[in-house]
Amino acid sequence: MTQTIAPRVRTLVLLLLAAACALLAGAGPASAHAALTGSDPREGAVVDKAPAQVSLTFSESVSMDDDSLRVLDPKGKRVDDGKPSGTGGTTYSVKLHAGLPDGTYTVTYQVVSADSHPVSGAYTFSVGAPSETSVTVSGQGAGGGFVGGLYGVGRYVSYAGFAVLVGGAAFVLACWPRGSGVRVVQRFVVSGWLSLTAATLLLLLLRGSYTGSGKVADVFDLGLLGEVLQTKAGAALVSRLLLLAAAALFIAVLFGAYDKREDEERRDLTFGLAVGGSVVAVGLAATWAMSEHASVGLQAGLAMPVDVVHLIAVATWLGGLTALLVALYRGPADTPVPALAVSRFSRVAFGSVIALVVTGTYQSWRQLGSWTAFTDTRYGQLLLVKIGLVAVLVGVAYFSRRWTAQLAEATPAVARAAAARRAEKGEKGEKGTGKASTKASRNASAKTGAKAGTKASGNAKVAEKESGTAKGSGTAKGTGGSQRAAQLARQRAAVDAARQKRQRDADPNRFGLRRSVLAEAGIAVVLLVVTTVLTQTEPGRTEEEAKAAGTSSAGSSAPATGAVTLDMPFDTGSQNGKGVVRVELDPARVGVNDLHLYVERPDGTAFDIPEVKVALTQKAKAIGPLPVAPDHITTGHWSASGVQIPMAGDWEVAVTVRTSDIDQVTISKNTQIG
Repeated sequence: MTQTIAPRVRTLVLLLLAAACALLAGAGPASAHAALTGSDPREGAVVDKAPAQVSLTFSESVSMDDDSLRVLDPKGKRVDDGKPSGTGGTTYSVKLHAGLPDGTYTVTYQVVSADSHPVSGAYTFSVGAPSETSVTVSGQGAGGGFVGGLYGVGRYVSYAGFAVLVGGAAFVLACWPRGSGVRVVQRFVVSGWLSLTAATLLLLLLRGSYTGSGKVADVFDLGLLGEVLQTKAGAALVSRLLLLAAAALFIAVLFGAYDKREDEERRDLTFGLAVGGSVVAVGLAATWAMSEHASVGLQAGLAMPVDVVHLIAVATWLGGLTALLVALYRGPADTPVPALAVSRFSRVAFGSVIALVVTGTYQSWRQLGSWTAFTDTRYGQLLLVKIGLVAVLVGVAYFSRRWTAQLAEATPAVARAAAARRAEKGEKGEKGTGKASTKASRNASAKTGAKAGTKASGNAKVAEKESGTAKGSGTAKGTGGSQRAAQLARQRAAVDAARQKRQRDADPNRFGLRRSVLAEAGIAVVLLVVTTVLTQTEPGRTEEEAKAAGTSSAGSSAPATGAVTLDMPFDTGSQNGKGVVRVELDPARVGVNDLHLYVERPDGTAFDIPEVKVALTQKAKAIGPLPVAPDHITTGHWSASGVQIPMAGDWEVAVTVRTSDIDQVTISKNTQIG
């Protein structure tokens, strides 16, 4: 039976690896999780005179250095001062050299989003009129190349190691305490710890190059490593290493002192290990939650603990399932996995699935924001694949529960039959022992008589010589006999183990359970890969916001289009005097329009100011300024309807912002009105 199972296992493993490689090949470098939602000048714009600065607005907070934002002239020469300044969150700007000539300029940026992923891109605008440029903006990407690929591998290995470590330990503690003494289970859990530790060290070394130049040589730059340690992602990786040191102590106790205790003492130690292991597991999961998707966006304070629960549920289910598979296929014949352990894991897995459904529903709402994002964004499409895999996995688990129930019913009968066979062998052994004793007694009496005759007829010298010879011969026979006995004992043990394994594998219930668990584990591998890809994919909500911003930007650059959106950072110089004004004009055509104005802090939260005024001017025709007095609607929102625009053309939209009795500033942008 074992010989027929092994090829199937190898075939399924190869298929799983092929599926994982296909998903990995389609994943590519990490997607940008902070999208560019606004720029001044906007993409493709043609302005009359060179701007004093270029500003970019992102969908979430980003971090920059002196080379993160560059502006290049048509010849590829930098025309910025190289010192980006920002409002501390989503909007950054860089000043330009004075007296720039007409032509097409290229803006490039490479930043790190708040969820630790690198973001890069480029666009062009023109002064006076478009011109030819030697700057190539295609292929702008961050997190790619050899370093990016290696960093991606480290992420996959770290998630897999976490699942194996946490799930395997939970399986031993909660389901099969005697499994702590099984060598294959010990190796399985230790391999998870080693994988997670090695992957974390690799990610820490690669982090600086991954978010920066992408060069392999920078991996060994200690100065760059020092900068990484000061970032949120670097601190999370260092914290993970410290927690892994505590996990090593937990593993030593679990497979050392815990295994050597008696059942009563083991129960007392289980509580302490469960508490300590839970603390370490929560801490490890928090290193992901505090540095990735959950730490930014909506309801971050609630999203992070939800993400921790989600990660632990995934690890407990998938890691425990793999530990069960390893024990069923590679465990020793004399220590099979009992039906009770499988039943316990079934209950643990069911609870994990419930936790996954609840936390996954919340995460889906938070990351998608709309039903259309399920089909219109890559994140939503991957999420649908994940939901389908979970559904299939639950279906296969249903059959595993059926095999478990049948195995539990069959176990008492099998135990009684085994006991009967042992009793029958014992009776036969006793009879054989009695016959052998009688025969040995007779032989001993005959030998005693022969020895007595020999001693009586021989002289003392001959008797002494014969005695020495007999003693040496007896010693040689004794040594050879003990070696032979040991060899026979080993052979008997091997035969007994093989017989027990055949009997175990011949059980149809156990064989069915092994097949269903193998199928579960195969689906779980693909599910873990999809989950890891999701962590590297731009959330659907952010992607839709970027698409909307791109649509508005394109609409504002051409006449006779729909609504336009203008984002204008401001700074009145007072405390809490920084923010962003967003003006929406709909339908941005000649005639009656609706105007909406939003005021946000640098972190994206809406807030009120004492006064805001809007004026529209078309300098080419000497029209205006036409004042607009919007009404306050709600926090950070003003609106005006019936705004009359008499003529098409290039209009200046000026906004006056007053943040105190004496602090105010006027900011403006141009847009095309059809």
